[in-house]
Amino acid sequence: MPLRHNSADHAPADRTFQVDLRGLVDLLSHHLYSSPRVYLRELMQNAVDALTARHAVEPGGSFGIRLYADGVTVRVEDDGVGLTEDDVHTFLATIGRSSKRADKIAEQRADFIGQFGIGLLSCFLVADEIHVLSRSARTPDAPAVEWRGRGDGSYTVRTLPASARPRPGTTVTLTPRADAGEWTRPAQVHALARHFGSLLRHPVTFDDGTRGAGGAAGPGAPVNPEPAPWSRTYPTPGARSRALAAYGEEVFGFTPLDTIELDLPAVGLKGIACVLPEAVPAGRRHGHRVHVKGMLLSEQAEEILPEWAFFVRCVVDAESLRPTASRESLYEDDTLAAVRDALAERLRAWIARAAASDPDLLHRFLQAHHLAVKSLAVHDDEILRMLLPWLPFETTDGHCTLDEFARTHRTVLVTSSVEEFRQVAAIASAAGLGVVNGGYTYDRQLVHRLPEIRPEATVADLDPATLTAHLDPVDRETELAAAAYLARARDALSVFDCDVALRTFQPASAPALLVDSREARHERTRSQLAREQEGGLWGDILGALRQEAPRAQLILNQLNPLVRTAVAIDEPELARTSAEALYGQAVMLSRRPLRPAESSLINRSFLDLLAHALRKDS
Repeated sequence: MPLRHNSADHAPADRTFQVDLRGLVDLLSHHLYSSPRVYLRELMQNAVDALTARHAVEPGGSFGIRLYADGVTVRVEDDGVGLTEDDVHTFLATIGRSSKRADKIAEQRADFIGQFGIGLLSCFLVADEIHVLSRSARTPDAPAVEWRGRGDGSYTVRTLPASARPRPGTTVTLTPRADAGEWTRPAQVHALARHFGSLLRHPVTFDDGTRGAGGAAGPGAPVNPEPAPWSRTYPTPGARSRALAAYGEEVFGFTPLDTIELDLPAVGLKGIACVLPEAVPAGRRHGHRVHVKGMLLSEQAEEILPEWAFFVRCVVDAESLRPTASRESLYEDDTLAAVRDALAERLRAWIARAAASDPDLLHRFLQAHHLAVKSLAVHDDEILRMLLPWLPFETTDGHCTLDEFARTHRTVLVTSSVEEFRQVAAIASAAGLGVVNGGYTYDRQLVHRLPEIRPEATVADLDPATLTAHLDPVDRETELAAAAYLARARDALSVFDCDVALRTFQPASAPALLVDSREARHERTRSQLAREQEGGLWGDILGALRQEAPRAQLILNQLNPLVRTAVAIDEPELARTSAEALYGQAVMLSRRPLRPAESSLINRSFLDLLAHALRKDS
């Protein structure tokens, strides 16, 4: 007889996750928070949020935060809204639930710094037990409630008479572990409080228990004695500028080239951007100090500005930016994207203002940060129109602006690499050609946009044929007399796919010019690989791409005395060695990396010429 199964016997049963609090604390300390020092920030943040909730209930009240650290305990006391016994069970004993989510404490979650309900756990980074004594301000004659949480996940709650805490608010007390002394010494607690809370809007004081007798701060020392510098009133605009610059120097450790005030009322953001007085590597992004509702969120918030703005460092305080769970960086959302765009527009406006009304400031700024401005001008038409005429470039007339260069040269030629510019600069200058070094970051792109600013200017890439067309040919008799030497030179340099020609050009001190582009070298390398791999799959692929490989050209200068002597050499081996030496010297003048065969040739030709000279002397 078949067995009958009762479906109820196999119904799934609900289970509850078991949380290993010690493991969770370890996770927080090593992966969520950057350092144990954040415990004090989290305690101060909870106190600030409690005061915010208290002000919603009693708008006219005078409330504050008091910190104590005497080397034995650390205590944070606030006059905030406090907790009832139900609140303690609901919020302090449930990981991940924030009291800021409860309508009975606040309707506007955005009024609070904390959002995640895990901040109190950070105290276990420095202590094994957290003691909380709180009394609610929402209920008249409410009793005090004591909560003790331990690192093993257990806790106790008991109700105490109101006299245990005469005034509403909360006190959190920690007895630090022995290994946490680095973060809980009185001087360190005071320093951390100033670090995180110097811009808080509620009064915060610190007491080290010494009552001023040689202690770190004395009783009631203010942590945030003054409001943010941009919120103060100054007698003159000059006094305001000097105060903001002094604050930037205090925060960042350098004297700003200028300070830019930042004000975005839509998100409640205020602050300053300090222009760095010296250049920084391209693409290197500095961290910025971001406060949220006065509490320091991060000193390394790169995401607050676009990548091209690496010439400033900012300190801002915002109301509506959203922190991540660790409250050490900003959450990437539409608000942050809009703030980033708006701050970028403020920086553009500052550059435009300097260009229009302060040429001295603009000159000093471009001396230090022309690369940052070039990166912006490539993609920003407004900045391009304003600043392209001011930007410095390396040219055959020296370092100058494109505006100056275009007045002298109606046709502006631009190289594609630094080495090409170095190959041709001296000869092009002597020939009257205007060439700009386009090998640096952004330069070639910007030079090609010059006609947008100066329509009468013409821009073209420098082609080897353009340069050689400006070199004068030698007369027929000279060409015939040098034919034997040129043939030996071509044979000697054929291994480098290099042709040899004889011309006259200035300056006469230059014996030879090597005309060889990077693209031509790449094509010759590809052709060589195709020949070596002929018959294989890779060789077939390269062969399908094969084109006529362009040859380099060594142009000898008939005006140079050394060249006139060389082309008259009758001895074949000496003629070959001299041609190799001239090629090696031209390669080195181009400053491009030497191939192994070229290095070997330069050494061999030098030794051969030295040996010939010694034999002749003997």
